[in-house]
Amino acid sequence: MRIVALSLLVLWTLTLAGCQSKATKVKQLQDQYNAQYPPYAKDCLDPETAGSADLLTGKKLTQEEIAALAAKKKEREARCKPQADHLARLQKEILAAQQ
Repeated sequence: MRIVALSLLVLWTLTLAGCQSKATKVKQLQDQYNAQYPPYAKDCLDPETAGSADLLTGKKLTQEEIAALAAKKKEREARCKPQADHLARLQKEILAAQQ
């Protein structure tokens, strides 16, 4: 009887320790994501930097302005893709750690 009780106590302790380390990992990943997302959003998702504000207001753009916006978009996508991929990996890690 004592062996069974001791075994259950050891198993419960290991389970509890696993849950605590899991929660710690999730918190660490979420803190990392929360610290990295705002600069990414400002640089890569802001409508002003995206050039979409003019299009949303119905402003007619010349071919040169359209070409400039396309070039900015391509440059922004190239610059922001590594950050976006990193944040997506963090999100996947957070989801995996929560399960």
